[in-house]
Amino acid sequence: MVAKQKLPTDVKIGIIGGSGVYNIEGLSDISAHEIQTPFGKPSDKIIVGKLQGKKVAFLPRHGKGHTILPTEINVHANIYAMKLLGVEFLISISACGSLREEIHPRDFVLPDQIYDRTKFRRQTFFGNGIACHISFSQPYCENLRRLVYDCCKELGVKVHYGGTYVCIEGPQFSTKAESKVYRQLGFDIIGMTALPEAKLAREAEMCYVTIALVTDYDVWKEDKEVTIDEVLENMKANTQNCKKLLSLIISKIDINNRNCICKDALKYAIVTKKEFINKATYKKLRLLLKKYFEEGKK
Repeated sequence: MVAKQKLPTDVKIGIIGGSGVYNIEGLSDISAHEIQTPFGKPSDKIIVGKLQGKKVAFLPRHGKGHTILPTEINVHANIYAMKLLGVEFLISISACGSLREEIHPRDFVLPDQIYDRTKFRRQTFFGNGIACHISFSQPYCENLRRLVYDCCKELGVKVHYGGTYVCIEGPQFSTKAESKVYRQLGFDIIGMTALPEAKLAREAEMCYVTIALVTDYDVWKEDKEVTIDEVLENMKANTQNCKKLLSLIISKIDINNRNCICKDALKYAIVTKKEFINKATYKKLRLLLKKYFEEGKK
């Protein structure tokens, strides 16, 4: 059981920073929260502050100093902690490689699909006496994705709207054979952190979007094999553009308007009858389930 914590619960916007994005500039009224969840601790303390007049929660996905490998990330705790704070709009920043000639390093991509090539990651909050099958045909919130696209265009950031993100286990980059196969399968970008983050955000009924920052051409391009030096240089350039973009996005999010499938993702997804639900599991997941199972909750 998790002890009661004094946390703000009205933080509607969350940002999970990936490689290169370890802080958000311009935050005021800052507080840091070391949050304990039923799934353990998140990657790091969550920073809450105000930006563009709105409360925002920020979490570095890989921890301070980038100490956590993709497979080691406690994604369940990260998403649950954001939910505890009240987050409804979750922006994910993710470095990625390009699998397409026309998607250049330092471009931004707003994927609309994900293909799972991970091997060792638990993909759901549910199980242990509660069966749940969310709809995931559209893994990203289309409304939030469109808003981010419009903001990219307004700032003059080169952005690709749509595409499939293939999520690999890592931490190694691909072999040449793998990279070529992914291209043949029609994938557009490659990374290591989109899953299970996107699935858990949907189970938590959050509007979720990935802003993928292209750092390299993976290893398929004969004269452009990925090197860590190239990745770091392009990451630095991407980060500067991304921080400007985040400020604009936050200014335009209407935190009182959610007209999408994300906000009611669990409404018809829980198939276990109420009388058969495991009480211990329900207690653990009450934060997600109470609006559907407790009288008087909408």
